[in-house]
Amino acid sequence: MLKYIFKMIFSPRIFLIFVTAILIFATVPHVRAAENSADVSFGDWLKVFRVDAAKAGISAKTLEAALNNLEPIPRVIELDRRQPEFTLTFRDYMDRLVNAKRVTKGRKMLAENRKILEQVAARYGVRPQYLMAFWGLETDFGRLASGYFPVIGALATLAHDGRRSAFFRKQLIDALKILDAGHIDLARMKGSWAGAMGHFQFIPTTFSANAIDFDGDGKRDIWTNKSDAMASAGNFLKNMGWKADEIWGREVKLPKDFDFNLVSLKGRKPLARWQALGVRRTDGRDLPKVEMQASLVAPAGHAGPAFLVYGNFRAIMRWNQSQFYALAIGHLADRLLGQGPLTTLGPRDEKSLSFVQSEDLQQRLIDAGFDPGPPDGIIGSQTRLAIREFQKSVGLIPDGHPTLAVLKRLQKGAK
Repeated sequence: MLKYIFKMIFSPRIFLIFVTAILIFATVPHVRAAENSADVSFGDWLKVFRVDAAKAGISAKTLEAALNNLEPIPRVIELDRRQPEFTLTFRDYMDRLVNAKRVTKGRKMLAENRKILEQVAARYGVRPQYLMAFWGLETDFGRLASGYFPVIGALATLAHDGRRSAFFRKQLIDALKILDAGHIDLARMKGSWAGAMGHFQFIPTTFSANAIDFDGDGKRDIWTNKSDAMASAGNFLKNMGWKADEIWGREVKLPKDFDFNLVSLKGRKPLARWQALGVRRTDGRDLPKVEMQASLVAPAGHAGPAFLVYGNFRAIMRWNQSQFYALAIGHLADRLLGQGPLTTLGPRDEKSLSFVQSEDLQQRLIDAGFDPGPPDGIIGSQTRLAIREFQKSVGLIPDGHPTLAVLKRLQKGAK
């Protein structure tokens, strides 16, 4: 279950979520127009949904098998509502996701699956170590691929719930289409509480747009067929802009008194410019003399590691919007090829902010005249920018890193 917990904690969400109303039609008795689908009973909502699913072309046979006797799953709502008490520091995150055990297992799986991986790489331009890194982080190399929740039940629960009904309603329609096409049977269609499925945890719309029948058996089976699953992941990354001739990035060494205002995914500079600014490889050597644009990120602030990241890093973040996740993918891929660990993971004694402390930090930034976005306890790019502006205003190193020290300084006042 760790994989699912990690996604809840670290990402502004793998999914693009839009809160909207679901239309309730007068053709169903006792169902009134409602702002949220949860304003009506699950049974009445399901009657309306069934009509719309039929209009979307899903067969009566599939609708009967998938929706008859369907009930909401309370545990899904519990997980959707759960807010983590604490997030993890970069050190903790990397220790858990890119540790010696996973690297050892990954190298073994890389050797065992070399033939399929090279075939996928030849077609989609994603080298084997990267596919293995995604496989490792998503399902521990397939160990968690079977899932814990019935996908139709989980998606129907979330589609009815109302908080994110429009998004999950679309996922449910696509999940039914997957069943209707015979890619998987209902009993085996299991996934995460939010409907992510198979070896690489595709949501249904991602499956529809990217899944591949690599072995030509007429099914796109991302659950039990590794060749289909790996080809689908390669195709997804290619569609996200993956470049076959580039790496993801590299850890670098910054000069003393480096201007941390330059640390941002929003800004890109040629490698030659970063070289002129004093940025070097971790062993002190010059950066590569190639025409490539790069951004600089420092996930643990000025006391942690720094990375120059390239276009493929951004492709990883289209898969999962967390910088931590993208860095873990890149680093695990490097480790699978024999590279060593990072030079540092940040301070050992650093404590992460709790969810409540993160909300407090955001509210205090607002009170001090900075704009972190809504005080929701989620430290995203806008909050980090506000932290940086606050740090500059009080003479601190502007690394935008949310720490207990920053919170305490805000609690004392912005002056």
